[in-house]
Amino acid sequence: MIIKIKCIDEDKPGKKWSTVFNRTWPYYRTWYLQEGFTNRPGYLSCKEALEEHMPELVTLYEQLCEIAGGGDVTSRYLSMWNPPAFMSGCTQVAWTKSKPALIRNYDYNPKWFEGVMLKSKWLKPVMGVSDCNWGLLDGMNASGLCASLNFGGRNVFGEGFGIPLVIRYLLETCDNVEEAVKALERLPVHMAYNVMLMDRNGEYATLFMGPDRKPGLIKKKACTNHQEDIEWPEYARQTQTIEREKAAEEYLNDEKMNLDSIFRKFLLPPLHQFDVKKSFGTLYSAAWFPETGEAKLFWKGKELNQSFEEFKEQKLTVHLTKQAESLIY
Repeated sequence: MIIKIKCIDEDKPGKKWSTVFNRTWPYYRTWYLQEGFTNRPGYLSCKEALEEHMPELVTLYEQLCEIAGGGDVTSRYLSMWNPPAFMSGCTQVAWTKSKPALIRNYDYNPKWFEGVMLKSKWLKPVMGVSDCNWGLLDGMNASGLCASLNFGGRNVFGEGFGIPLVIRYLLETCDNVEEAVKALERLPVHMAYNVMLMDRNGEYATLFMGPDRKPGLIKKKACTNHQEDIEWPEYARQTQTIEREKAAEEYLNDEKMNLDSIFRKFLLPPLHQFDVKKSFGTLYSAAWFPETGEAKLFWKGKELNQSFEEFKEQKLTVHLTKQAESLIY
């Protein structure tokens, strides 16, 4: 099984963004309409939700819709308002020793991995790993605010935004953890998610979110796929969320652990996941450094380093196993 990463530097949405959209849209369209055309909210509802909750992104949203062809389904999808359910694994930690970093593993099915690291200057300079074409799985802005997501392990659904767009919104409009927390306290999400934040002032926070609850602000340095309690035991067992959280906490509390050694831990079980039969596992590990504006995506034997000061457009192919699998790339 392989994944491919393409690094793109484009200040404003244009030809490069359009190329990625055209490549991925057939797959996203299938995903978005999997429950039928009428089970997704109409265009006016989607636009009104953005205008109410994320007004700063409305002009950008309209530009993206136009670039993508202006179709009804396309515009509804890009709003990320009440999208279909999607669940990932993921481990994330706030590393506060020496060189602070938000470190995470992203666990998912490679078939649905967009494979793009985008550096942009839409409202703010932002770089991150793209999802749903303008959302982000994790990333950082030039002010030093870092954010990443994972699934919260609760089988609840409601009215709200898909979390990748929420991560994008935070990095486009906030400068630090305090501002990001205030934003998350008012933004509705359609599923249970955990968001980890870190900034260059040394602040960090984890927020437990859901459509049926107010965000729970937790001052914890390790976060996996559950919230205060285990509410979905089957999912917890399948993803080893308890085992991963316990291991991550032990690594963070180990006085002998340094950056290099914890990076190695993220490449090994239980933090590193892989299930060939289910086509599910750790697609990449990432470290975001708020003080220096640097980012590292890494795998066993390979890494990708970028920064706001020196961002290089490039392509990278990573073999996760000896068996190759076709991706949407």
